[in-house]
Amino acid sequence: MSDFHQNGIITDFHNLTRRPLAALEAELVDFSARRPMSLILPSLYAELEGPALAHIIEELSRVPYLAEVVIGLDRADREQFLHARAFFDRLPQHHRILWNDGPRLQALDAELEAQGLAPQQPGKGRNVWYCAGYVQASNRGRVVALHDCDILTYDRGLLARLFFPVVHPHFNYEFCKGYYPRIAEGRLNGRVSRLMVTPLLRALKQMHGPLPYLEYLDSYRYPLSGEFSMRSEVLDGIRIPADWGLEIGVLSEVHRNYSTKRLCQVDLADAYDHKHQPVSAEDAAGGLNRMSLDIAKALYRKLATQGVTFSAEGFRTLKATYYRLALDLIEAYDHDAVMNGLTLDRHAEEQAVELFAANLLEAGSAFLDNPGERPFIPSWNRVRAAIPDLPERMVQAVEQDNAAD
Repeated sequence: MSDFHQNGIITDFHNLTRRPLAALEAELVDFSARRPMSLILPSLYAELEGPALAHIIEELSRVPYLAEVVIGLDRADREQFLHARAFFDRLPQHHRILWNDGPRLQALDAELEAQGLAPQQPGKGRNVWYCAGYVQASNRGRVVALHDCDILTYDRGLLARLFFPVVHPHFNYEFCKGYYPRIAEGRLNGRVSRLMVTPLLRALKQMHGPLPYLEYLDSYRYPLSGEFSMRSEVLDGIRIPADWGLEIGVLSEVHRNYSTKRLCQVDLADAYDHKHQPVSAEDAAGGLNRMSLDIAKALYRKLATQGVTFSAEGFRTLKATYYRLALDLIEAYDHDAVMNGLTLDRHAEEQAVELFAANLLEAGSAFLDNPGERPFIPSWNRVRAAIPDLPERMVQAVEQDNAAD
């Protein structure tokens, strides 16, 4: 039996990693007859040349319960797409690549743009949104999982644990979020979650009170993890950001649509490491600099839908409150690192907090200056209402792209 406990207001399956993988996979094979499973892999072409993805595909090739694997491929020309087809061909499961930069999917994107329904900017959210539409139209899976393609410590047990709570026939969970310790090579990682999101949520609670939405977000051990699973119908009605605010956007949407009794989180791994984003303090369009801006804007927009009113003065107060809380947390993280024999660069941590504090104001200014901005991609329910046959035509386009020349 896996032991679990209640953390905050969502069910937390903790130490599921102690359960033998063979037992989990055997049950998932049985469950797959009732709830077939699809996996979405949002990928940049560059990740095919990195150290992680080849191993991920090797592990996935041994997974016995998947109905399909859907790869969203960004930033690839035709030659690179053909290489990607060969790269992923080792997967024994039914699999398809969405060549997002190819002429067929670009034509559908232009059709959506003409109706005001297309994602407004490139990014992981846009990639995932198109993959979600394809999965719904392909109708191969009843439960859908997603994870990143840069996980250096990947093993297929992570996927089994991610699927298990949503696929189990005796559970009624609609959505599951993954978490894991952010420790690698003797360092404490996860800077954006530790140094920005956690103190920001606490600062917002100090300023605006214990809002259920903020309490909910604060219940997640690692809200920025890129791993989650859900029933396929959850994909119908969610509206997500196209940028780095994807994870906060998804958590916000499932909170809006479902009782917290139908949501859970699960311990995926004893160790987890992936490609680390640079801080990029001098480049607002890259690294953790861009990520923190996008996350702050996504959070402000969602809070506005909860009735929270923002002002320039309020954002200045938020920055000051956040900054003090973040510095206090650095002290605690430093002690935690010493206790566990880890290294932590106090100077770099404080530099990151200074950048994040400045970006809270920058994101606030962007929020106030663009009241007419359309920040979220429309739901697929709306797309089907406007262009009923577009999902089916997307499936046809993907089939044509994936057919051997």
